[in-house]
Amino acid sequence: MIRTFPDVDALMRGAAEQFVERTRQAVADRGRFSVALSGGGTPKAAYELLATDPFRSRVDWARVHVFWGDERCVPPNDARSNYRMVREALLDHVPLPATNIHRIRGELPPADGATDYEAVLASHFGNESPRFDLVLLGLGTNGHTASLFPGTAVLHEQRRRAAEVYVAELDMWRVTLTAPAINAAAFAMFLVTGQEKADVVRQVIQGPRDPERLPAQLIQPAGELVWLLDRAAAGRLASTSR
Repeated sequence: MIRTFPDVDALMRGAAEQFVERTRQAVADRGRFSVALSGGGTPKAAYELLATDPFRSRVDWARVHVFWGDERCVPPNDARSNYRMVREALLDHVPLPATNIHRIRGELPPADGATDYEAVLASHFGNESPRFDLVLLGLGTNGHTASLFPGTAVLHEQRRRAAEVYVAELDMWRVTLTAPAINAAAFAMFLVTGQEKADVVRQVIQGPRDPERLPAQLIQPAGELVWLLDRAAAGRLASTSR
C-alpha cells in the first residue's frame, strides 16, 4: 500500500499515528509491542513527535520493546550511532524501561556484534524468526534499506537474522537485520521524503525486479507493507499506484 502526504510534517504525523495504533493492537493481542527502528534523518522527526503529547501519552511504554534495523560499527555515544540518535530523539523522553531497549552493540568487532544481536533476538523471540510488530525503514538514493546495500553478500543471506556487512562506498562496517528477519515482520513501513528520492522510489516500487541493484525490493513481509511518501518523493510514481 502507498500513502502520499502533502508535506513532511503530515507524513511524520501519519507515521506517529501508525506507531501508536500498532502498539495498541500488539499490546491488546500479545501483551507487548516489538519494534525495529531505523536510523537516518527522516524518521528522527517521527521519533521526536512520539516523544511529545498527544502521542507520548497514548503509548503503554512499559510494554514496548525497542530494537534497531541496523547500526554502524561505532560506540553508542558516537555521533554516527543510530542508537544515540534514537535515544536523544525519543528514548530519553519516554518512560521506557531500560530492560526493554535492545541495541546492536556497534562497539564490538563487526562479526561479534552480529552474533551478539542474533542472541538478543533469540532471547526475545525464541528460536523462530523475529516477528516484529513493526519495522521502520528508510530508503537510500542507491536503493538500500537498513544496511542492505547494493552488491553486498548480505543480500543473499537466508539463515542468519543479523549479519555484519562492509559498505565499501562508505568505508564502514555495519550490522544489519537480514532480509528474512525483516520479512518475518507483521508490519513494515517505509518513510521516504524529498524529490531526490523520487526516482529510486519509482524504480523500487514500479521498476523491474533487480534486488542486487535495488535491495529495498527484497522487503516483502509476511504481514503488511506500507510506503509513506511525501508528495515530492511520490512525484514520479504512475498515478495508478497512488
